[in-house]
Amino acid sequence: MSRFDFEPKGSSTFDQIYAEVKMIPAGKVASYGYIACRLGNLRLSRVVGYALHSNPDPENIPCHRIVMKNGALAPGFVFGGPCEQRKRLEAEGVSFLPDGRVDMEKCGMRL
Repeated sequence: MSRFDFEPKGSSTFDQIYAEVKMIPAGKVASYGYIACRLGNLRLSRVVGYALHSNPDPENIPCHRIVMKNGALAPGFVFGGPCEQRKRLEAEGVSFLPDGRVDMEKCGMRL
């Protein structure tokens, strides 16, 4: 187990994750892996999920903008489930494919 597996809220890694998520503009989404890459370590993808599940400020840290790498919504979206996540994303202008995934070509952040 690495030191990142269960870092407490407020740790520098969590703070970095929250700072990256805050930079995703409305109408765009990013994957857990995208955030991990921005932090310089793709192995942090699960830590990103854990940090967002522990989001201390959902009004200012838009964790609903984080989706799976294929555009699928997070099945355990902590603030109301996938239906709420989709509702929030649609309100921001995020487009979806017929199968319910986010259109990553149009709305996904690029490194």
